[in-house]
Amino acid sequence: MGAPAVDALLMEHAELERALSDPAIHADAANARKLGRRYAALGQVVGAARDLAAVREDVAAARELAAEDAAFAAEADELAARLPGLETRLAELLVPRDPHDADDVVMEVKSGEGGEESALFAGDLVRMYSRYAERQGWKVEVLDSTPSDLGGYKDITLVLRSRGTDPDGVWASLKFEGGVHRVQRVPVTESQGRIHTSAAGVLVYPDTGEDADVVIDEKDLRVDVFRSSGHGGQSVNTTDSAVRITHLPTGLVVSCQNERSQLQNRARALEVLRSRLQALHEAELEVTASAERRSQVRTVDRSERIRTYNYPENRISDHRVNYKAHNLQTVLDGGLDDVLSALTAADRAEQLTS
Repeated sequence: MGAPAVDALLMEHAELERALSDPAIHADAANARKLGRRYAALGQVVGAARDLAAVREDVAAARELAAEDAAFAAEADELAARLPGLETRLAELLVPRDPHDADDVVMEVKSGEGGEESALFAGDLVRMYSRYAERQGWKVEVLDSTPSDLGGYKDITLVLRSRGTDPDGVWASLKFEGGVHRVQRVPVTESQGRIHTSAAGVLVYPDTGEDADVVIDEKDLRVDVFRSSGHGGQSVNTTDSAVRITHLPTGLVVSCQNERSQLQNRARALEVLRSRLQALHEAELEVTASAERRSQVRTVDRSERIRTYNYPENRISDHRVNYKAHNLQTVLDGGLDDVLSALTAADRAEQLTS
């Protein structure tokens, strides 16, 4: 992407700045939030482009002065040495962005083979992502959950929402987390001290909400209502406020029981269903469009084993990018930055060379 494209982005940034200064824009909070995120994202490009232009001007000025005073030659060389790094930084920012990077995320965590131990591990993953979200200043909402007897989760659906002021949303950080997560440890239910291997599945997709392209026909829905329940199935609501929506053409089922009213639960369940259908639609397009780039760190195959958490060796391993570190407890406490950065860097490097 050359200078004309950079100039176009600089113009768009200036136009967004003017638009956001108009109070009328903020009457539509959702649209203002969308424009604000785009403005913040372009701000990074603007800053990198200005830094590069400034150093280039300084190099030219120093070389011009060096023709009269040799002392400026060394300064020109020092400035010129900064140019490759600045050019790389701008090139990375100009790589086409994932259109969902600014979106929030719907996350589903499900226990797999391994019974209660798998459910406990699913609970560990939920705490890991919740603590990471807390570090980022995000909000975590539980839409639906089925707890296990020992305090884990058979399945749980979360929405992770950003503050809305960052250049990137939650999707930019967590889009590579979908897949099978494997754990190796001695289960609390193991009396002989033997190490077991079990797994939990994580599904992530953008919370596209009203921006989804899919259209849901009410005739394609079966809506069931039931009483909200707490841990172990204990009822925590005396009215049928929980909602389960089944999308008949695809068989997708979405439940929500954490809002106060049936109407609110229905609205939230529809929001999640719309996002899931949008994700399904885009996954199908990715499969059929073989000419399109497919990231090595995010695949359509949700059954792929992507990561291993090895407790005896205190090791975290991501199998897609050969990432390994012996700081498992830090990661489980929400210290995911290094892992996620490795995945993002691998994806960016792939894009720059493709």
